[in-house]
Amino acid sequence: PQLNALGQLVGVEALVRWQDPQRGLVSPAQFIPDAEASGLIVPLGHWVLEEAFGALHRWQTDPACSSWARDLTMAVNVSARQFREPDFTGRVENLVSRLGISAASLELELTESVLVDDLEATLEKMARLRRHGMRFALDDFGTGYSSLAYLKRLTIDVLKIDRSFIMDIDAPEQSGQGKRPAVLIDAIVAMAHKLGLRVLAEGVETDAQRERLRRSGCDLFQGYLFSRPLPEAELRAWAARR
Repeated sequence: PQLNALGQLVGVEALVRWQDPQRGLVSPAQFIPDAEASGLIVPLGHWVLEEAFGALHRWQTDPACSSWARDLTMAVNVSARQFREPDFTGRVENLVSRLGISAASLELELTESVLVDDLEATLEKMARLRRHGMRFALDDFGTGYSSLAYLKRLTIDVLKIDRSFIMDIDAPEQSGQGKRPAVLIDAIVAMAHKLGLRVLAEGVETDAQRERLRRSGCDLFQGYLFSRPLPEAELRAWAARR
């Protein structure tokens, strides 16, 4: 779940897990690198989009979910390899058309690795999908090169601050950990707002973190303070209770 500064549910991020008969629930940190290396990330990524968009369609057409799902945003991570596929935009357009959902309720999360190889092709694909109303988020901001040249040219809506900044947000100035993350977060939020972007903080786990982020002007929050990742049925119950 993704919440705004008032604690209202405004979106969800779709996460993939592998339910193995012997090992139980396997973290994506264990299988995504192999999927990337083998090329299986492409069919896996398409399956994730289909499942996530399908879930949003079910919620938005179910009267029992109308109180929280009508204006909900569904965010889905897209790998660099998947995004570079020649038919990626066509697949997304066909999926949105087939399900009959509003593209404006969908948000594709890209990392800087998507941009490195061919920025012009990336911009062209983003422009095509944005014509349908689709939104974009730049994921893990602050952990890569975080080139300001990208921000100047990318038509993105949300900057996602990596959880590594959030974990140490209260670190004192002389903690031996270098510059205080809170100072960097203040700067990122101020810059993003000047560019007309919203800022989402990942990995928020304590009230103190949330309060400090709110003082920085952060717009959106997700993390264990609000909820752990939930299967669909549990998410529906969680949202209904709120």
